[in-house]
Amino acid sequence: MSDKHILVTNDDGIYAPGIKALWEAMSELGHVTVVAPNREQSAVGHAITLSDPLRVDEINRSNGFKGFSVDGTPSDCVKIATQALLEVEPNVIVSGINLGSNTGTNIIYSGTVSAATEGTMLKIPSVAVSLNSFESRDFTGAKKAAKTVVSHVLEKGLPEKTLLNVNVPAIPENEIKGYKITQQGNVAFRDRFEKRVDPKGRVYYWMTGQMFDPDEEPNMDHNAIMDNFVSISPIHYRLTNHDFIDELSGWDLS
Repeated sequence: MSDKHILVTNDDGIYAPGIKALWEAMSELGHVTVVAPNREQSAVGHAITLSDPLRVDEINRSNGFKGFSVDGTPSDCVKIATQALLEVEPNVIVSGINLGSNTGTNIIYSGTVSAATEGTMLKIPSVAVSLNSFESRDFTGAKKAAKTVVSHVLEKGLPEKTLLNVNVPAIPENEIKGYKITQQGNVAFRDRFEKRVDPKGRVYYWMTGQMFDPDEEPNMDHNAIMDNFVSISPIHYRLTNHDFIDELSGWDLS
């Protein structure tokens, strides 16, 4: 086994099938430590816990899977893992394998991507891996993609402040056409709130919606996975719009 140390986390929780699949794949590349939420934390974004203590429990699942569960967010998991639980800094942080793609504007909400972003903020190379299905339990293609990408990251590293967002089509492994380097696209959900009434007569709302994809270029993340390619997008957390600075500086704000 390699002497590389790999931190595995997710937002679906430590009992999710995807994190066990990721642990299996990463165990072929080095020593793996799992630190993940004790329950599902999907769509929490980059939230962190400030007003409550974080409780950590050791978890043992089947086939040798073990790790630490944290009653916090994915970003909490990365913070507490790197600053309190691990004896050595990991060579790479891998978040996933998430059920459901994280493309387009979904990246903003994603706990999976946020965990990798936290690693990037700590100057640790980080990768987020997602499978484009909420129902499939076939992680074969995603495990291979994760192993392939992470092995290259361990060898070559990543630019500072940059993570790789990997999305895998939910099709048999032998039908995946290959890897495509992509950009974050514009796919989003058109939200709709259904007004309902509970048995006690109280009104509540249930958010639903439909996916809307305005992108036509094949090098956008969502289009790549729909074309049966593994999408790899280099993304970063710096938000300044440098193209607008000069114009904004010309505003008369006196």
